[in-house]
Amino acid sequence: QVQLVESGGGLVQAGGSLRLSCAASGRTFSNLVMAWVRQAPGKEREFVATINWSGGRTYYADSLKGRFTISRDNAKNTVYLQMNSLKPEDTAVYYCAASSKTFLTIVVATYDYWGQGTQVTISS
Repeated sequence: QVQLVESGGGLVQAGGSLRLSCAASGRTFSNLVMAWVRQAPGKEREFVATINWSGGRTYYADSLKGRFTISRDNAKNTVYLQMNSLKPEDTAVYYCAASSKTFLTIVVATYDYWGQGTQVTISS
């Protein structure tokens, strides 16, 4: 089992930045593919970004490239999501997810473990 706890959400004005963190426990963190997924009100969960075990490979939703950056610190068992130039349409609950598989994927259902989510609200 893997436990994931997100933090760093909040209310920010459009154009601002936030950094989300996700602390993992319960399994060797460096063996996990990590991802961020978001869910806006009334919408399905949407893939945001994923990162491989070493941090050397990342993949982003096309619409978010250049504004969001995923990273990880295996020594701290933590994955991060740096979000810049935030827009009102970025408002959502952001979830941290983990997969024990060895490949990166944008398919949300592939991820085995989920955090409880952190609310991000962007005001116009």
